[in-house]
Amino acid sequence: MPEKKIVTPDADVRGHAAAARLRKRKAAEAMGIDTAFISEMVENFYARIRGDALLGPIFARHIDDWPPHLARMKSFWASVLHNSGGFSGNPMVKHIAIDGLDHAHFVHWLDLFHQTLEGMDASSKAVEHIHERARMIANSLMNGVAIHRDGLSGARNMEAF
Repeated sequence: MPEKKIVTPDADVRGHAAAARLRKRKAAEAMGIDTAFISEMVENFYARIRGDALLGPIFARHIDDWPPHLARMKSFWASVLHNSGGFSGNPMVKHIAIDGLDHAHFVHWLDLFHQTLEGMDASSKAVEHIHERARMIANSLMNGVAIHRDGLSGARNMEAF
């Protein structure tokens, strides 16, 4: 006799996803990564970016109105760090559209991000957790840009960071 296939109702799937998001947010908050921390991190990081000789001009060419961009980045990082599900968008497309973006830009971005984290009142566990997520994001975006421009031969790995 064939086994019956069990189909999970949508409500169970949504409930499981909500529970997983809550666990991820609670784990982040236990490290001190709450909504206020994310907001401060984004504000501090982009203040650093705006004053940076390499990245500041690139951002200035692409962002006319900073408050909406900062709100969007707070939503993005809440999605990354809390699995909030509140961000929708395609960062890859935005980065592919920037002419001349290369490995050195992503390395520098990641360095500035780490400097920002180190300058905040955060546990070493929180800094390590966030930096790892930032490294993965930088690696993904860098590879997406390089593959779009150079094909598969352009892919690299930022494991050294």
